[in-house]
Amino acid sequence: MLSEQSQIKNKGLYLPSQLKNFPIRNSSERNLIGKLTMFSDMPEMQPIHIRLKYLLPVFIVFLTLFAKAQPPAGYYDAANGLSGATLKTALYNIVHSHTELTYAELWTAFYTTDRQANDKMWDMYSNCDFTYSTNQCGTYSLECDCYNREHSFPKSWFADATPMYTDLFHIYPTDGKVNGMRGNYPFGEVSSPTYTSGNGSKLGPCSYSGYTGIVFEPVDEYKGDFARSYFYMVTCYENVVATWYNNDANGDAVLQPNTYPVFETWFLNMLGEWSANDPVSQKETDRNNAAYAIQGNRNPFIDHPEYVYAIWGVGANVLPEPDAYPTSFSAHNIHLQWTDATGPVLPVGYLIRMSTVGFDDISAPTDGVTYSGNTDFYVPYGTGELWVKNLSAGTVCYFKIYSYSGNGASIDYKTDGNVPQVAQSAGN
Repeated sequence: MLSEQSQIKNKGLYLPSQLKNFPIRNSSERNLIGKLTMFSDMPEMQPIHIRLKYLLPVFIVFLTLFAKAQPPAGYYDAANGLSGATLKTALYNIVHSHTELTYAELWTAFYTTDRQANDKMWDMYSNCDFTYSTNQCGTYSLECDCYNREHSFPKSWFADATPMYTDLFHIYPTDGKVNGMRGNYPFGEVSSPTYTSGNGSKLGPCSYSGYTGIVFEPVDEYKGDFARSYFYMVTCYENVVATWYNNDANGDAVLQPNTYPVFETWFLNMLGEWSANDPVSQKETDRNNAAYAIQGNRNPFIDHPEYVYAIWGVGANVLPEPDAYPTSFSAHNIHLQWTDATGPVLPVGYLIRMSTVGFDDISAPTDGVTYSGNTDFYVPYGTGELWVKNLSAGTVCYFKIYSYSGNGASIDYKTDGNVPQVAQSAGN
């Protein structure tokens, strides 16, 4: 039987006295919590239970003023130029140290890591319409009863030890029923499921070559998310990961008693495929930033998915997109000129796309596609100029320029941020 206080937390309520135990990361937050707890300690406030869904947004507004979402400049500098086990160890040294949460604080963390704009929870195991805090487990018997805290990397595999037990980078809010069905089975691929959740996640014998035991297969949309969570876990906890072997038979099916490569070959190959086939999404990027603001570390395989291939040689050899666009992009009688992009990752060249209709008529290029139309021009890095000829006199032409790395099927265009653009009339 849960205590009254625990029941209150499970229903999304905080007692005023519990504000004193709110996680504090710096002096600014300490001052804020002090003022709020001083208010809650007033005698007339003692009987009042403060409902979390009203109180928490206030905390978030204040706390995010002091929490950084993006990594500082040079965060991954120590990993530059490395590969294999050496790169993995360098990343361990970068991300291992972080703020450890309590198990109860995970509920609070989900507000910023997994709550959508409509106040519904992002559940990767089901299609249930969970409202933050309101549908928090509790007990359940059917799918969509409530959501709980899913250790996607099962906690029995690391013997329920801390700080892994509360690390946000592998813990997600998921449907309680589906979570229970998954249990501590490894991830895998299933062709003959014995159970299928509402969103298509499956439980059953593994059909991926190399293993035939029972596994749980998430839907394709989230396979990359989970793969990158697993790469994070064996990297962030490189100092203890070799001791996880023999903790659980299901864990032993995918783990080895070492720090590299850690995973069994079949599982490593599968995770590499999942990571390549389901690239980093905006959801993952946003969650990475939110978790960083809370824990103070990041998942490097979200920031740099190319690290997967660089360390383990599995999945796609993902080339990072260039860091910047060229500057001083201008036209003179359709003589385009620019200053080359700079940064640690330099482009191989630039794709210049042209339209005689307008800027909105120019679509962003797609990675892996090479364009050969008469309005697309590839210019090598270092050239700095392009003459566009054989145009009708007086024609207004619109241009956009995109940096790219790689070539052929591995070409990777930079398309985010402000794309340089210029318009010019053709001369006589």
